[in-house]
Amino acid sequence: MRKLITIILMGICIFSGVAFAQSIAPEPILPSAFRWGWPPNMPKLQEAWVLGGEEKPGHYIFRVKLASGAIIPPHTHPDERNTTVLTGTIYVGFGETLDESKVVAVPVGALYVTPAHVPHYIWAKEGDATYQEAGVGPTRTSFIKK
Repeated sequence: MRKLITIILMGICIFSGVAFAQSIAPEPILPSAFRWGWPPNMPKLQEAWVLGGEEKPGHYIFRVKLASGAIIPPHTHPDERNTTVLTGTIYVGFGETLDESKVVAVPVGALYVTPAHVPHYIWAKEGDATYQEAGVGPTRTSFIKK
């Protein structure tokens, strides 16, 4: 009798697991669903929250398109950000003043980390570029006042 009950319980567990696994499917977030915006006074930059949002707690993904020559001036964020270059090359420097001699080229496919509260700047020096940032919010961008 115990053997029969054990077999029945194992069958229920196996089939309920299969049924559960079949009911879950990935839900891609397609680029056509992104809501692109333009920050004030930065006409060469477009941005979109892919996942999460600036005010929301939890993980977020943020995508940025830079037109050739676009510069994001020195700024900070309260959280660490992991940035992956998706197209083109971006030039990144750390510091409160943009210094061309201190920028590092970050090519397509590469990733860099910006620690929380570290001033940095980004430049699409040699053509259009797109990058994606991931972090844990809430977050914000605070520009360095000159």
